[in-house]
Amino acid sequence: MRGLLGRVNPATAVSLPALLVGGAVVFVFFLLADRQEGASFLATRPASRPPGTSVAGRVPKGCDIFRGEWVPDAAARPPYYTNRSCPLIQEHQNCLKYGRPDLGFLRWRWRPAFLDVVRGRSLAFVEDSARQEPHAVACVSSPRTLRYESYNFTVSIFWSPFLVKANKSGELWHLYLDEPDDAWLPGVAGSAYAVLSAANWFTRRSVFHEAGGRVVGCHYCLVPAVPDLTLRYSQRTALRALVRVFDGTAVVRTLLPTSRFEGGEWDKGGDCRRTRPYAADEARMAGLDLDFHAAQVEEFARAKAEAEAAGARARLLLMDTTPAMLLRPDGHPSRYGHWAHENYNDCVHWCLPGPIDVWNEMLFQFQMLLPD
Repeated sequence: MRGLLGRVNPATAVSLPALLVGGAVVFVFFLLADRQEGASFLATRPASRPPGTSVAGRVPKGCDIFRGEWVPDAAARPPYYTNRSCPLIQEHQNCLKYGRPDLGFLRWRWRPAFLDVVRGRSLAFVEDSARQEPHAVACVSSPRTLRYESYNFTVSIFWSPFLVKANKSGELWHLYLDEPDDAWLPGVAGSAYAVLSAANWFTRRSVFHEAGGRVVGCHYCLVPAVPDLTLRYSQRTALRALVRVFDGTAVVRTLLPTSRFEGGEWDKGGDCRRTRPYAADEARMAGLDLDFHAAQVEEFARAKAEAEAAGARARLLLMDTTPAMLLRPDGHPSRYGHWAHENYNDCVHWCLPGPIDVWNEMLFQFQMLLPD
């Protein structure tokens, strides 16, 4: 219990190949050892490596970095970046700009119950609007610096709500579950890793299509004679679509689909005003959160088994960040992601900087767990 996830020095971080693709937004980080293609943005970084703390030290294999507790940061380290140093922070997550008065939410560090690190190479995220991890990675790396020439490291950003092709008609989304979205598919060719995160978008009312557009079911579509196949079906088939076209390592990151409003729903005065994390024994998953998390874990296991049985080149790995984030009700913008006169509270997205930065610490640690 003594070891904390170490601070990741930007120079160390960029030496890790990373690719991100996500549920509503697809962020792709490339570190390609023998390729020179550019990304959406291009900038250079000096080849020298500034002094600083590298990723956490090596520990015995077999440890789980995703179970643990939040502890006060005794060193009171400043955040990796702020709204002044990183221009990539979106308005609705820019809690410092909009005057959040309690900065204690930045003074906690994740302490895993166990640790394990080995060195890794590259990575990709596929996520919805609650993800924000790719922006945090970019901010940690350097403001608007999405390519590091000295490391041949490139960050590309795409947007894809469901990973597969989708369009909206009226109140319903139509998902073409056997057709990967062209918004990200061409961009991931040759990447080593893809990190997939999706939750909220898969809870939307959707009709599922396969085999040339044939309707096979839906999620809460309320259309007569169309069977409700639940959220599991869309998650499962989205993973299958990725496996068919991607030959790198896909890291599936779990994510809770519900908000953290207390005292009412989002449109009935609900808010999220907590200023410190829960203790490990103060929060438990229940209801939709529990069902959705179980579905993510179980469908991941099923997709992985199917991929291995079929001899697919893609490798699937699970990055379970849900237990850690379940303990951070203090990390949401509330009223500090917009000006006061706009008069609403956001308990879905995350402040940046904020607790979400631990996802990147975990991510770099997780890459180190991977064999060559």
